[in-house]
Amino acid sequence: MRKVSFDEFGGPDVLRLVDAEEPHASPGRIRVAVRAAGVNPVDWRIREGQKLGAHPVELPSGVGLDAAGVVDEVGEGVEGVEIGDPVFGEGSSTYAEFAVLSAWARMPEGLTFEEAAGYPSVVETALRVIREVGVRSGQTLLVSGASGGVGSAVLQIARDRGITVIGTAGAANQDYLRGLGALATTYGEGWAERVRRLGAVDAALDLAGSGVVRELVELTGDPRKVVSIADLGAPRLGVRFSGVAGSVPDALAVAADLISRGKLHIPVEKSYPLAEAAAAHIDSRAGHTRGRRVMVV
Repeated sequence: MRKVSFDEFGGPDVLRLVDAEEPHASPGRIRVAVRAAGVNPVDWRIREGQKLGAHPVELPSGVGLDAAGVVDEVGEGVEGVEIGDPVFGEGSSTYAEFAVLSAWARMPEGLTFEEAAGYPSVVETALRVIREVGVRSGQTLLVSGASGGVGSAVLQIARDRGITVIGTAGAANQDYLRGLGALATTYGEGWAERVRRLGAVDAALDLAGSGVVRELVELTGDPRKVVSIADLGAPRLGVRFSGVAGSVPDALAVAADLISRGKLHIPVEKSYPLAEAAAAHIDSRAGHTRGRRVMVV
């Protein structure tokens, strides 16, 4: 099969599309013929060699965690899924023609494979950071970097839970944030004062790593009310860095429920063939995403 791999840590130029042995479903796992794979910031952070608190990466390494595809192998002990079923979920080395998934769910009706591939990690992350920051119904959550995949999920999940959200994003994404129910403002000079004019903030999330953690602490008045998924220096200010995933099966179930109720939709901004994985990482690292980027097979 063909897969994206890297032999050394570094920039996007270390990515290669190579011929590789097909993986197979071990007990408790399934294998899918991948139709699309989600592009997540964690993918290029791992490729760069960043220390994220997860298990060590062995080189050479594949790339990608999220995928949507058709089941073509079912491991021993797996029940409730059959060969031919369309599923979305999380595994490893998903930028490939075949991938093994450790967590999965049947794709909700009406989703394309490209759309479905964009949900697993971002919904798990959104649910995790909302829980960790301790925001509740009736309170206001500030989301810095709100227009990307995780931000899009946070805004919609929070809205479903009765939480008011103030979101920051670039000028081109203000209407997008408003369409998701957020109070929107731009980042850049004077952004904290613009947030204050929109209302008091009970908790805040840093999703973009753009050097705003200190201001988020000032706006909430408590570093314990701020969580970052993008600034590795956040703990120096007493802010929690959240980098280790929680329960992906639970997140997939929540995602499927929200999607089926029309409460969650994350658009695909751009799709890339496997041969353009480096371009996908360059674009992902640059930010300014509206929704998701995905690889297509």
